[in-house]
Amino acid sequence: MILPTKGIRADRALLSVGADVLRLLDEPKTVSRIWDEVRSAWEMRDGASRLSFDWFVLALDLLYVLGAVEMAQGRLSRRTSRTESKRLNPASSPSEGLGT
Repeated sequence: MILPTKGIRADRALLSVGADVLRLLDEPKTVSRIWDEVRSAWEMRDGASRLSFDWFVLALDLLYVLGAVEMAQGRLSRRTSRTESKRLNPASSPSEGLGT
């Protein structure tokens, strides 16, 4: 399910779908917008099978568990080392810590 197997094609493995999501997350987006973009990209592939919303959500769950994405203010974004340090130390930026 996560990785391709004899029964799951490489393009349907959750890691493959998750890679598509990460590639399209160039800025924070709503889940609906990412779903539309992933589905559009999926339909343009030759010989691609149908991607269900359930499978897409499982890929999002996997990315979240792996710490690759985060949700803030209703938008999904890639988690980077910069966002991680900001989360752990919110006062690291002088303008953010002073409340101005």
